[in-house]
Amino acid sequence: MSTGFFGDLAPIPYAGPDSTDPLTYRHYDKDEMVLGKRMEDHLRFAVCYWHNFCWPGTDPFGGDTFQRIWMAAGGDPMAQARLKADVAFEMFTLLGMPFFTFHDRDIAPEGATLAESNANVNAIADVFERKMDETGLRLLWGTANLFSNRRYMAGAATNPDPDVFVYAAAQVKNAIDVTHRLNGANYVLWGGREGYETLLNTDLSRELDQLGRFLSMVVEYKHKIGFDGTILIEPKPQEPTKHQYDYDVATVYGFLRRYGLEDQVKVNIEQGHAVLAGHSFEHELGLAAALGIFGSIDINRNDYQSGWDTDQFAMNVPEMALAFYEILKAGGFTTGGTNYDAKLRRQSIDPVDLIQAHVGSADAIARGLKAAVAMLENGRLKAFVDDRYAGWNTPENAAILTGDSTLEALSERVHGRNLEPQPKSGRQEYLESLVNLHV
Repeated sequence: MSTGFFGDLAPIPYAGPDSTDPLTYRHYDKDEMVLGKRMEDHLRFAVCYWHNFCWPGTDPFGGDTFQRIWMAAGGDPMAQARLKADVAFEMFTLLGMPFFTFHDRDIAPEGATLAESNANVNAIADVFERKMDETGLRLLWGTANLFSNRRYMAGAATNPDPDVFVYAAAQVKNAIDVTHRLNGANYVLWGGREGYETLLNTDLSRELDQLGRFLSMVVEYKHKIGFDGTILIEPKPQEPTKHQYDYDVATVYGFLRRYGLEDQVKVNIEQGHAVLAGHSFEHELGLAAALGIFGSIDINRNDYQSGWDTDQFAMNVPEMALAFYEILKAGGFTTGGTNYDAKLRRQSIDPVDLIQAHVGSADAIARGLKAAVAMLENGRLKAFVDDRYAGWNTPENAAILTGDSTLEALSERVHGRNLEPQPKSGRQEYLESLVNLHV
């Protein structure tokens, strides 16, 4: 039964690039074959619960603008949670995307005790199970909100109070159990409060060890219950915590190596977070692939005039082309996917805006994917890079990297041959023009 929230909207069809109807897909054709796979299976789109159904449109200077029917003051919290689930699955069905994602506190209200909170989450998970069976929707990942409640103001796993650590562990256990029950493909940890504001009140070494142990227990529990999904960490610099332990891909990798988890945990990379860290999205993707920890992505974009994470819908085709070029080079997604971690602007208050935002972004991402495929098939970018490093393929030079040479031997080589290497052009502008052939 329809809630009526979206009126008489019908499921969004693919209408082709000539369509001018904003409620049709122009480039996202889920059944189009791309490099031997359906486009839907390449992109693995997921719609998030938090921005779409939980955020009321507030900002630091203004109150709620969305005023959704399940947010009304004085309502029964569980009845509102069930209504929210009904609207969410209506939206998922209208968009025709295969996955969704959630935090535990997105889907159900927090109770007076953790037992009550867990019971609320599990009750809504029962609703999800029925709706997933009816619609074929799948869960890309679940996670626990370890940042909103004031108990987590000094962190969850890194909190100086061991009782908070223990409480967070119990909350995560239930979130993993629910994710496992719903056949989630992954489980994500975002340490939004795992960091510090000042070293004056922080034992940094102790907090790192706490976080390492917490993550190790998550991995141990995953194996104990037979959860086949991937454990993911989502890097983010600053905001909300000034110095965060999960700053970027490189920082997370160093942390994983320190605690012996580099083969057990991968990263969920958000475009907006990459930018806040002073990187490009494609840099973070390429580095994760090089380090063997690429897992999944949260897709959005920042307003480049603002210094914070604005979580706008991804609409920039060239950015998407460069991102998916790196993703395809890495072999594409396995358990991961493309999660819309994006929210409407607070003036976009109509229900149809939720649909059109996802549709428009899906088309931009699909165009980026097809441009990335064209770049790969054209081969000129790869050929240039291969040629640039070709000298390392000779047995003599390859031996340097395998440890079969010494500084003395290399010094003798330079002096014996009178080597005077000359720089060669990196041809960046030429390569950028090759990208522009496809976007």
